[in-house]
Amino acid sequence: MNAPAPGHRTGFVAIVGRPNVGKSTLLNQLVGQKVSITSRKPQTTRHRVTGIVTTADAQFIFVDTPGFQTAHGGALNQALNRTVTDSLAGVDAIVLVIEAEQFGVRDEAVLKLLPQDRPVILAINKIDRLKDKGVLLPLMQRIGSLRDFAAIVPISAQAGVQCDDLLRAIREQLPEQPAIYDEDQITESSERFLAAELVREKIFRLTGDELPYTANVVVETFETEGENRKIRCLIVVGRENHKAMVIGAGGAKLKEIATEARLDMERLFGGKVFLELWVKVDRGWTDDPNAMRKYGYG
Repeated sequence: MNAPAPGHRTGFVAIVGRPNVGKSTLLNQLVGQKVSITSRKPQTTRHRVTGIVTTADAQFIFVDTPGFQTAHGGALNQALNRTVTDSLAGVDAIVLVIEAEQFGVRDEAVLKLLPQDRPVILAINKIDRLKDKGVLLPLMQRIGSLRDFAAIVPISAQAGVQCDDLLRAIREQLPEQPAIYDEDQITESSERFLAAELVREKIFRLTGDELPYTANVVVETFETEGENRKIRCLIVVGRENHKAMVIGAGGAKLKEIATEARLDMERLFGGKVFLELWVKVDRGWTDDPNAMRKYGYG
């Protein structure tokens, strides 16, 4: 690793917000590659996931977090909220993501939960969907009255609009210190973890709204031979009818999930992937602390 230039900044940055505001999309846009899964369903992200962005004068270590559930219902939501608050403990700055057309009491509740001793940059996302851009300035003024933000940056994470401006605003809040990671590293998540996440993403995207977000994926075996990988994953659902949704008629849906996940893995890992999926019913696992620990939560 080359010696950093004078004034080089490095720090940890948490990306927070209520569910489904575009946090993972923003992380992937900043990193330039998919390191966090996305879907239209809330609570797609369940774990702390880091994405690393290295520029000539800074290294940003992003922490993508589950969406804050301000109404604590069920053991899974409580575990997810603990993940968020734990992620905030050691960061240098926080990016709060909101939707330009959807700011409301749930966003305000999240804002109140953020620590007062950390700089917060407000990212107003999905500005490309605004029919009337004239509402943006009053919105910025209204939200700006709720907290002394380090910066307020309107963006479109999907389209990449003003994401460079957001990076510059974040950089100003990071301490001066050398980079921690090599410049070509984009995440500290393991391939095993990323494989499970990519399968879970395809489940959410391809089963529609019928399947609740309680579906979970566990990697049972992960074998590497040269550039090839052989992966076997268990998909855990809460009911028999959920199992039928995932498998589909004649196994067609499960095959589609496996194919799309495998192609994403091959792009990300840079080699051939042989992926096997099977489905198991574990009733009520999201409210059973022992089952949650078995599946990696709590």
